[in-house]
Amino acid sequence: MKFLLFALSFTGLIACAQTDKNITESSKSYDYEVVAEDIPIPWGFDFLPDGSIIVTEKSGKLYHVKNNTKTEITGFPEVYVRGQGGLMDVKVHPAYPEKPWVYATYAKKSETEDGGNTRLVRFQLDNNSVQNLEVLYQGEQASRRGQHFGSRIEFDNDGYLYFSIGDRGNRDENPQDITRDNGKIYRLNDDGSIPDDNPFVNNNNAKKAIYSYGHRNPQGMERHPETGKIWVHEHGPRGGDEINIIKKAVNYGWPVISYGINYSGTKFTEITKKEGMAQPFHYWVPSIAPSGMTFVRSKKYPHLNGNVLVGSLKFQYVEHLVIEGDKVTKREKLLDGIGRIRSIEQGPDGYVYVGVEGLGLVKLIKK
Repeated sequence: MKFLLFALSFTGLIACAQTDKNITESSKSYDYEVVAEDIPIPWGFDFLPDGSIIVTEKSGKLYHVKNNTKTEITGFPEVYVRGQGGLMDVKVHPAYPEKPWVYATYAKKSETEDGGNTRLVRFQLDNNSVQNLEVLYQGEQASRRGQHFGSRIEFDNDGYLYFSIGDRGNRDENPQDITRDNGKIYRLNDDGSIPDDNPFVNNNNAKKAIYSYGHRNPQGMERHPETGKIWVHEHGPRGGDEINIIKKAVNYGWPVISYGINYSGTKFTEITKKEGMAQPFHYWVPSIAPSGMTFVRSKKYPHLNGNVLVGSLKFQYVEHLVIEGDKVTKREKLLDGIGRIRSIEQGPDGYVYVGVEGLGLVKLIKK
């Protein structure tokens, strides 16, 4: 009994220590409408030109949502579902339908090693069926660990495709080593070929698709609507989640520098800054476990317009970050307690859509 009371007391202390005092309730009231239900883990989604939505579900199912009706898309390959791995992000080519490609990342079991890693593919759709699927990139160093597959996809203004793979739970070998996959942001041409000006194309030993490195587990990636720069957020351990603005060949520091600590409460690094390693645009302590991110550029939400929304898996809310210049000046909770937020995007109709675990896909509305 004494041990149980101690354990409960210790758990309570941890919970108190993790209370985030730097975020407030939104000064405006928001609610939601369900757009598509019975999607247990809506990991990623994107919009076709007609406003309909392609949604991934972590277990391996792909859906087409049109007029609030959900139809399963058939023919997607088998997914390696392990821990955090499964069917992850999806992105429609920005020149669709002239370039009729849809891109997706998913965990793929290795055919030669024990375990799996993240794979990037593109495919075409025909009557809600996957056709002409092509493998564009396969992360190497397969692992049986269930952590840190990533993964998000984005295009920049020049048509280059970016995607992320997490460190796969191997922080000591992968993120700082450009000869290895994992813990990286990659850049490809839209057909999967390597751009001639990628930073490590002339390094014979490097993975030539790498654009930046020193990442832990990026699960948010968006193009800034004004600057065109690629913004990424990634999970820290206990504290130290980060937002980074991605630059060519830059080392973002994991795990050499960090604002986080081990889950046990011990330190794995003594430093938060080091020459040659980038500082984050923003970091969270405690960790919110961020997933999904969107820039709001919509007159439907005057209060949010011009700022960033990020989903919180840990605290189960949408976080509104007010951006002024080069820093976050205010943080607010929206839809507090709705559930684990997995994905978030602004649609072509100006509404913000949110993927919520156990609920499905919802639309953010003002009360």
